[in-house]
Amino acid sequence: MSPSDPVPEERDLAAGRELARLLAIMRLLRSGCPWDRAQDLRSLRPYLVEETFEVLDALDANDLGQLREELGDLLFQIVFQSHLTAERGAFGMGDVARGIADKLISRHPHVFGEGETPDAETALRNWAALKKIERQRKGEANPSALDGVPRDAPALLRAERLGEKAARTGFDWTAVAQVRAKVDEELGELDAAMATGDRRRVEEELGDLLFTLCNLARWLQTPAEDALRGAIARFDRRFRHIEARLAAEGSSPDRASAAELQALWDEAKRIEQNETSAAERPGPA
Repeated sequence: MSPSDPVPEERDLAAGRELARLLAIMRLLRSGCPWDRAQDLRSLRPYLVEETFEVLDALDANDLGQLREELGDLLFQIVFQSHLTAERGAFGMGDVARGIADKLISRHPHVFGEGETPDAETALRNWAALKKIERQRKGEANPSALDGVPRDAPALLRAERLGEKAARTGFDWTAVAQVRAKVDEELGELDAAMATGDRRRVEEELGDLLFTLCNLARWLQTPAEDALRGAIARFDRRFRHIEARLAAEGSSPDRASAAELQALWDEAKRIEQNETSAAERPGPA
C-alpha cells in the first residue's frame, strides 16, 4: 500500500457509498427506463451468464482494467436481480450482503471465533461439514456431500467440483500416479468400446475418460475448465494464422494439402513459443 492509499476502513466506507449510489441509480432506471422496466428475473438470466463469462475472459487476458469493468457489469446484474426481488417484497441487496457475511462468519470459526487455525485442506473439510450442518438445520432430508454444485454448471467445472466434494469425504485416490493410471485404464476401455461400434458404449466410455481427466486436473491443481479454455485459445490463434498465411497466397484451408496445413500449424506454434520466450526474457536493468 502506498502512503497515498486510503486505509482499509476508508476504502470500505467509500465502497459503501458507491454501492449506495449504484442502488439509487438502479431505482431510477427501474422507474424511468422502458427497457429496465420490462425486465424480470427470467429475462435477465442470459445477461448474468454472459457477464460471468466476460469476467473469465478478462481473467484469461490478465487485463486488470478490463477485469474491473467486467466485475462492475456482473455486480450490476446482482443489484438488478436483488432489486427485482425487493419489489416482490422478498429480499433486497442488503439481505444478500448480510446473508453471505453471516455465512462466512459461521463457516470460519477459526477466524471469527475460538480454536486453532487449520491448514488449507482441513479448513475445506471443516467448511463442508459446517455446510452439511446448515442444510440439516434447514430441514433438508439426507443432504449429500455432493450437494451445492449447480446442475446447469459447465460439465468440466461440475465434474471437478463433484470430485473435490467426494474427495473431502475420503473417496479419492492417494497419489497422482493412481489417477494417471486410471486415465490409461479409461483409454483402454474407450478403445474396446470403439472396436465394438456400439455408440452408446462409446459415449459412456468417453464420458468416463473425460471425468477421469477432470480428476487428474484437480490433482495437478490445474482447473480443467481453465486448461481447456487455454487450449481453445491456442487453437483459435493458430488456425487464424493458417487462414491468414493461406489467404496471402490466394488459397484457403479447404484447398491446402495436409502437409501445407501441418507446416503452417508448426509455424504458428514456433511463433508463439518465440513470443513467449521473448516476454519471459528479462529486460535491461
